Amino acid sequence: MKISIICVGKIKEKYWNDAIAEYSKRLSRYCKLSVIEVADEKTPDEASEAECDVIKKKEAERILKKIENGALVCTLEIAGKRFTSEGFASFLESSAARGCSHIQFVIGGSLGLHKSVLERSDMGISFSDMTFPHQMMRVILLEQIYRGYRIINGEPYHK
Repeated sequence: MKISIICVGKIKEKYWNDAIAEYSKRLSRYCKLSVIEVADEKTPDEASEAECDVIKKKEAERILKKIENGALVCTLEIAGKRFTSEGFASFLESSAARGCSHIQFVIGGSLGLHKSVLERSDMGISFSDMTFPHQMMRVILLEQIYRGYRIINGEPYHK
């Protein structure tokens, strides 16, 4: 299985990059993983709703260029489907069983995802009603993918 994480912005903090590198290394025995970063737009203080929409649209254009034909596209969004860790593992496993060879997860920038990306999505996934920094969300997603593969393979993992 090929798994891509398309995300807006670069991560500058060493501790996030270290965590991403660790989970990427762990996942290398289960799947072919890639993290694809697209440039973010600067958001002015007190930006209007219209300005925010323009920013999200610019980021969306970059995201949509990275989406591959035939990939299952899952956007991370508050209104998406919620899973337990076991349910998420089952989703990964059943996607592969149905012949899906590539899942692309999409993480938006600080303003979220533009409607054009949400419309292109095959499935929205929610980790919480809370909002998390996109840097942290990368790590959380990678950890859950890793946990999912451990569950699929019947391997122990902390609870």
